[in-house]
Amino acid sequence: MTAAAPTSPWRDHWYAVAALADLDPRRPLPFRLLDEPLVLWFDRDGDRWRAFSDRCPHRLVPLSEGRLDGDGHLECPYHGWSFDGEGRCLAIPQQEQGQRPGVGSACRSWATATGQGLLFVFAGDPSRAPEVPLPLVPVLDEAGWLVQDTFRDLPYDALTLLENVLDVSHVPFTHHATVGNRQTAGPVNLELVRADAGGFAGHWAQGPRRGTLGPQDTTFLAPGLLWHDLTAPGFARILTVVYATPMARGRVRLVARFPFRFDKPLLARLFNLTPRWLRHLGNNAVLEDDQLFLHQQERELDRQGGSAELLRACHLPTPADRYVQALHRWVLDHGGVPFPGQPLPPSLATPELLERLHSHTDQCRSCRTALRRLERIERWGLPLLLVLLIPTAWAGPTVAGAVGLLLLLAGSLGLVQVHRWVRGLRQGSPVPARNRP
Repeated sequence: MTAAAPTSPWRDHWYAVAALADLDPRRPLPFRLLDEPLVLWFDRDGDRWRAFSDRCPHRLVPLSEGRLDGDGHLECPYHGWSFDGEGRCLAIPQQEQGQRPGVGSACRSWATATGQGLLFVFAGDPSRAPEVPLPLVPVLDEAGWLVQDTFRDLPYDALTLLENVLDVSHVPFTHHATVGNRQTAGPVNLELVRADAGGFAGHWAQGPRRGTLGPQDTTFLAPGLLWHDLTAPGFARILTVVYATPMARGRVRLVARFPFRFDKPLLARLFNLTPRWLRHLGNNAVLEDDQLFLHQQERELDRQGGSAELLRACHLPTPADRYVQALHRWVLDHGGVPFPGQPLPPSLATPELLERLHSHTDQCRSCRTALRRLERIERWGLPLLLVLLIPTAWAGPTVAGAVGLLLLLAGSLGLVQVHRWVRGLRQGSPVPARNRP
């Protein structure tokens, strides 16, 4: 069935939802795209991901609270209506035998596609989707790339996310002690080489860390994709790819990709040794370096008139702000804002801004699995250590006693680390790394 008619220039575009490796094909997942509640689920018959409006046509309950039945169809949790990948209702348990579901029992479906390991959903009329190319990074079609992916639902707008990633000069300060260092800060002379309705491109001749990593090129592909591209001699070609998918006013899904093409085979072999969930913990910490103040910054700019008043509201005296200015010029000249006329929601308190469980972990296959296993270790670890304490104490000052003490010490330290990981999968720290003693 046809989706709602477009209401803004942001409608007729594909948006990245997540890396396919982070999605769980065994259960339906809720998602919100441009204020439309969707349910994402894997259609076993069609061997593809589907996106439906997240409301059953019967009584409007969210289908994302349901399940995939034994035949792989999407089943409503309220009355058991089931739907195939095309949105057709296959069964209404309350009907008499021999009756068939009518046309009104079908679900509204949205166009989906996959590319470069990502799932995309088209926000406009599905009939227009084949005419619109997927927003992909062309160079990633080449061989030899190793890619780290993550995602998170962030408490600010898509434009605020794009603006922040385009602002390369903030990295040494905001991300000091995570991925930056204050000592490497210096002049940032950005050059805008192209700007039009499709976005813009820029060049930074010196590049980050005072030129030690080489020059950096930046591309903004409107409305929601940008990437930085640099080659560090003797190490790797490195991209930073960001998809900003507008969920609702004041909320955006970040899909971030970190592709590497290493110069040395050993570095490539070491790349995947860290578990995916542990890498995601580190990614979340970096995001929280600026999450608290970006949430407030966008409200201040909104109070002062938004993009139209950027040059009056903000003092931008250096070339370091050229990409930010170019983004807001694109908004004014071509794109508009994704939620015209809608006010920002009320400000969130610090614990809400830093929660990770709902904004990432519950929706990430690897992190949710890791949390479940770590909680099991945490639950049974202490009783096991207490059991080990008895024979250790009984052995006294013997070799067996010494071995027991070492095991107790190692187990205790391990439990402390497990507790930190469990906490990190649920909640971020209110004190960023740059401000710690």
